Amino acid sequence: METLWLSGLAILALLVLSAFFSASETALTAASRPRMHTLAKEGNRRARMVEGLHAEKERFIGAILLGNNVVNITASSLATGVLVGLFGERGVAYAAFAMTMLVLVFGEILPKTYAIHHPDKAAMAVAPLIRRTVRLFSPVTQTVQFVVNAALGLFGIHVPKGSGVGVSVEELRGAIELHGRDDDGPKEAKRERAMLRSILELDDVAVSEIMIHRRSVTTLDADLPAERLVDAILASPFTRIPLWRSTADNIIGVLHAKALLRALKAQEGKVDRVDISGIAAQPWFIPETTTLLAQLEAFRRRREHFAIVIDEYGSLRGIVTLEDILEEIVGNIDDEHDVVLQGVRPQPDGSYIVAGTVTLRDLARELDWYLPDENASTIAGLVLNEARMIPHPGQVFAFHGFRFEVLRRQRNQITTLRVTPPAPGPLTADDASS
Repeated sequence: METLWLSGLAILALLVLSAFFSASETALTAASRPRMHTLAKEGNRRARMVEGLHAEKERFIGAILLGNNVVNITASSLATGVLVGLFGERGVAYAAFAMTMLVLVFGEILPKTYAIHHPDKAAMAVAPLIRRTVRLFSPVTQTVQFVVNAALGLFGIHVPKGSGVGVSVEELRGAIELHGRDDDGPKEAKRERAMLRSILELDDVAVSEIMIHRRSVTTLDADLPAERLVDAILASPFTRIPLWRSTADNIIGVLHAKALLRALKAQEGKVDRVDISGIAAQPWFIPETTTLLAQLEAFRRRREHFAIVIDEYGSLRGIVTLEDILEEIVGNIDDEHDVVLQGVRPQPDGSYIVAGTVTLRDLARELDWYLPDENASTIAGLVLNEARMIPHPGQVFAFHGFRFEVLRRQRNQITTLRVTPPAPGPLTADDASS
């Protein structure tokens, strides 16, 4: 009878160890690496242990699996021996059933359910013991890992060192998309997701996709009389205005309104004595393929806020400012001098009247319209690219689930469209054809 009690206590202890190993595996793999890193930087010793275990993921998983298998097999063997002694050969079946249920419920499901709902707390709780277990089983796990790698190598599969340890950009994108989905403030969460998403995309977006096109840029002929130039500058809502000479592509300088005011004060308000071209700053030209991240760094490095975008032939494409890049992250920033152009007007029937110059990125950020922007940056450019023609007012097109009706065209430029987004649910035949 004493042996029976000892065997029962041993089986109970082994089940507790099985639960410990199962909970540890789930907790350490599910724990938030960014949160552990933050806590470790703040001096949390257990968080540093979790980070250390993540850095040697193969070793700690191998040690946990080894420990879990050892205790489960030992517990099953003890139970089989006890029950065979009590019931004879039927004890094997009884032991198999009993241990399967005990290990499944108390050694696997119960501890893993707790760990998956409290991964960070559980990971920091088990980290010290798991670290000692990893060290204890290190010779065995290294040998097993060598055999595993050799076996995988026979099939042409090679596991790189440190794989799966870092957080990839795709993981961050996924975390951003999940952020705030269950919150009570969907508008705020949507705004935060858009900002975080834009930060990750800074290195993938070229300045040509967000620049102010040359058609919308205010420029002045440097050879105009000073009086006319001063009047035009004072009437403009912009503080920096490019100056050109001979042709609009020949930008010779950028005039800052503050520099003009200083010059007027120095000349005691006598406009005709001000050398407009002389006080203009040297223009800063950048290629249209420059990424937003590179341009943001360049703005910081040069301490400038204004650049002129040119194409591969040196022709003027437009301008980009520091504010344009910041708006790409946080959304539109309007001040008292901005000319407010909504560009998008919702209609009672669910459609939208959209200016042709509205960018696809703005539509994605504000309305969650994810239209392809590889070959076009504006909604008008998308229609031209998909239609492969210059449409007339009244023509209707349907692609990517949206319906596009051309309302106005000025020369060869589409100025206004009516866009109907796809209705929730499957598309009908009418939605899919033009």
